[in-house]
Amino acid sequence: MKLLEGKTAIVTGAARGIGEGVAIKLAEQGANIAFTYVSDSSKEKAAALEQKLAALGVKAKAYQSNAADFAACEIFVNDVLKEFGQVDICVNNAGISKDNLLLRMTPEQWNEVIQVNLSSVFNMTKQVIKPMMKAKSGSIINMSSVIGEMGNAGQSSYAASKAGVIGFTKSVAKELGSRNIRCNAIAPGFVETDMTSYLQDGAAADKYKAGIPLGRFATAEDIANVTLFLASDLSSYITGQVISACGGLNI
Repeated sequence: MKLLEGKTAIVTGAARGIGEGVAIKLAEQGANIAFTYVSDSSKEKAAALEQKLAALGVKAKAYQSNAADFAACEIFVNDVLKEFGQVDICVNNAGISKDNLLLRMTPEQWNEVIQVNLSSVFNMTKQVIKPMMKAKSGSIINMSSVIGEMGNAGQSSYAASKAGVIGFTKSVAKELGSRNIRCNAIAPGFVETDMTSYLQDGAAADKYKAGIPLGRFATAEDIANVTLFLASDLSSYITGQVISACGGLNI
């Protein structure tokens, strides 16, 4: 028996990177997958992922939808409920970074990061808790970051958004625990994705790896494995927690 047989999972921002890894991992364990992507340039990747997931024997559908837009989230979740009939798991993964020193950061850069990384988590969670409350069951998994725990020079907007995700996660866990809805966060460290490609080679990579006790960056699958644990009944007594999947970077 697969861990997520008969469940339906939403994964935002899944056309690449961590989101793609999460969607594949959950599908391998039997979950039907509804996932989002934003830009037209991701259309091809989204279609390829949809096929890859379907080949695993589950129902899968890609939706072009912006998690940072509240109305778009409402439409998206309603469409998923019509198409799949239920939402058991929601992985709020959509995110961006617009790193800059505070002295040079524009209000536009700040607002965009907060909107995509933090407001999106509110937008999606507010929509999925309705069917979850009706079902008296659900797992919400929010992608934070080790930077949200530690802070980092040049990343004040990113750190603030990801720290906000942690506070939101703990509050939702307290509000909805009595309805058997769990809400947890994952705080990845440096992960090998397109977003961190500039850090993965040369002196910069060596410098970052020197600060990681496990001596390497995470793969998308490393983060997907933690997501699977939190999505499944293996973690049925865990809520309001932040799991730092960072190779020990934060110790």
